Amino acid sequence: MMDTNNPVIQLCIQGTQAEYARQPEQAAHFYLRAWETAKTDYERCIAAHYLARSQPSAHEVLRWNRLALQHAQLVEDPEEVAAFLPSMYLALGAALEAMGEIDEAQAFYQLASQAGLNHSL
Repeated sequence: MMDTNNPVIQLCIQGTQAEYARQPEQAAHFYLRAWETAKTDYERCIAAHYLARSQPSAHEVLRWNRLALQHAQLVEDPEEVAAFLPSMYLALGAALEAMGEIDEAQAFYQLASQAGLNHSL
C-alpha cells in the first residue's frame, strides 16, 4: 500500500494534480522536487517514473523510466513496487515505439501484460 504521507509521494500527487490542471511546468517542478527528495530505491523508483512524464522527448522519457526500473529492481520487497511495474513497462514501451524500436517496445508491452495490463501495437 502506498504511504500518502511520504514526502516523495506527496510531491508526485501534487505534480499529477498540476498535470490535470494543465500546468505542465508546475508538474515538472513537483516531479523534480520529488526526485531531489528521494532517498530510498523505492522513492527513487516512484520519482523517476513520474519525472519521466514531464520530459520533452521519447529519449528522455525512456531514460527516466529505465532509471525508475533500475531502482525498482533494487527494492528489497518486490511487492512494494509491483503496482508501478505495469505503468513503467507501458511507458518504456511507448517511448521505444515512438523511437521506432518496435520489437523492444513489444517486449515491454508483453511485460506490462504479464504484470496485469493489456496493450498492443
